[in-house]
Amino acid sequence: MPNYQWIPIGYHGRSSSIGISGQQVRRPISQVMRAGATEPEMAPSARLDYELEVGVFVGPGNTLGSPVSITQAEQHVFGLCLFNDWSARDVQGWEYQPLGPFLSKNFASTVSPWVVTMEALAPYRQAWTRDANDPQPLPYLDSQELRNCGAISIELEVFIQSEAMRSKGVPEHRLSHSNFRDAYWTVSQMVTHHTVNGCNLQPGDLLGSGTQSGPSEDEAGSLMELSKGGKQSMTLPSGETRTFLEDGDTVIFRGACTAPGAARIGFGEVRGTLLPAHPLP
Repeated sequence: MPNYQWIPIGYHGRSSSIGISGQQVRRPISQVMRAGATEPEMAPSARLDYELEVGVFVGPGNTLGSPVSITQAEQHVFGLCLFNDWSARDVQGWEYQPLGPFLSKNFASTVSPWVVTMEALAPYRQAWTRDANDPQPLPYLDSQELRNCGAISIELEVFIQSEAMRSKGVPEHRLSHSNFRDAYWTVSQMVTHHTVNGCNLQPGDLLGSGTQSGPSEDEAGSLMELSKGGKQSMTLPSGETRTFLEDGDTVIFRGACTAPGAARIGFGEVRGTLLPAHPLP
């Protein structure tokens, strides 16, 4: 949407259904509006998706009413992790207006076992730029330090392994490969905008970066993008096809930082398996 070029848009979530890598995710049930229907129905989501994201763990918080400036933002961040923000796209399409995602997002999220501190990420910093054809950030979201080293190079990969693949011993299949340096908004910009109205962050708060997709089509961070909204299927090594996730599918995220002269730092992996929906209530 047009406002995304001006502000790092977001929504408030919950911590109750966040799990560690290895989480088993139950296919959610909610209201969906089928194409051509005149009223919604209760049904298991048929367009279950993942979202490749980077999680931002807050360290020192800020007091209520005290914004965090762009130059101080990263001093309020403990570290980063990998984050799967599972999404029910058909539920989301019905409920998101006017207030945004609700049941399409809150059924599960999965984080990696490792949190990499901001200090450890220093060797992998890169200059951050905004395309000259796009609106440039307002002053509160911009600084010379941000321009010099605001981006962080984290190589990100998404894999899938179906139940049939596991039973046949077929290894997981890579769906996409992207890099966090291509993020439209940086960690410091997200923290600054989140607090500019005086909202207080607390130690342990977790922010999700939003879907991390690169500039090319094969760098998309969700099936919604890879399948072009479910219109284009992908073939797995087992011969199965996918537009969205099927029961038994395991989704794996992996991320790592590499740079000349620096040690390789890995984030572990985010692994989650989709289980069938419970019977309708």
